[in-house]
Amino acid sequence: MEGGRKICLGIEGTAHTFGVGLADSSGRILANVRSSYKPPPGMGIHPRDAAQHHSMVAGETIRRALDEAGLRIWDVDAVAFSQGPGLGPCLRITATVARAISLAIRKPLIGVNHLLAHIEIGRITTGAQNPLTLLVTGGNTQLLGYEDGRYRVLGETLDITIANCFDVFAREVGLYDPTNPWPGPVFDEVADRGSTYIPLPYTVKGMDLQFSGLLTAALKAYKSGKYRLEDVAYSLRETALSMLIEVTERALAHTGKSEILVIGGFARNRRMQEMLSKMVEAHRAKVYIVRDEYATDNGAMIAWTGILHYSVGDTTSIEESVVKPRWRIEDVEVKWIAT
Repeated sequence: MEGGRKICLGIEGTAHTFGVGLADSSGRILANVRSSYKPPPGMGIHPRDAAQHHSMVAGETIRRALDEAGLRIWDVDAVAFSQGPGLGPCLRITATVARAISLAIRKPLIGVNHLLAHIEIGRITTGAQNPLTLLVTGGNTQLLGYEDGRYRVLGETLDITIANCFDVFAREVGLYDPTNPWPGPVFDEVADRGSTYIPLPYTVKGMDLQFSGLLTAALKAYKSGKYRLEDVAYSLRETALSMLIEVTERALAHTGKSEILVIGGFARNRRMQEMLSKMVEAHRAKVYIVRDEYATDNGAMIAWTGILHYSVGDTTSIEESVVKPRWRIEDVEVKWIAT
């Protein structure tokens, strides 16, 4: 990167959120605007509906972000977009918008790994230096650590994510809030009222996790009529989170790191935060929780990661900008971290 302040426009659109952010090379977030597709209560995301939402709100969301930053599109030095992983239809809309802007203003295009962006916005906003990263989003449950030029996956779910486990349970038993399309908060409210633990399958395989059998057993327990919904929800939550904390503690001990960074929308789960805080006391480690505004999918994380790529000369040609719905984070070379 040549001298002087550089500004990157970042566009996020891997799932339900179309987000636009602007960041500069000093680490300042200049704007962070989003518009989220909201499925009908009790329903999950339909990729084509979410993609249609993104195409309808793209222009207005970009304009709002530029206004928030007090910039014109011509002030932008690079255009970054979430190239994957994510839902194919949503990624294609996002990539198309980014390509059009890049070509129109004749500035470099940068394809960003969505998961990598979650880590980098977490690091810059919390101050974590070399953390063990717990990534918990709707589509991912992974433990990650930087080693030898890449973020390595130390453990992950082998089937569904922990957030998806809770969401599916909530929908199957009819838990939903008409004012909120996402069932996580109402699930936690019900689980908080539980008091009796019901034994459920606990599946940890080395450093990896499985939640589908746990979900099936919890639904079966509830439908049997033998237990209160509150107790089943409480037992499901305690079992799933205990599994997650176990592998996190093992990774912390194995890597010898002194920091845990929790990122992704599920990072806001209060019970998980409580359990992590107690666990790290024995290891004299510190937990960093990404702020709410950067926990869920957002354009600022794409913009900031775009700046990092741009700083080391990483850009993406139009021919290379095909979307990658299954892009693994360990496939990305991280050149900006000094080793």
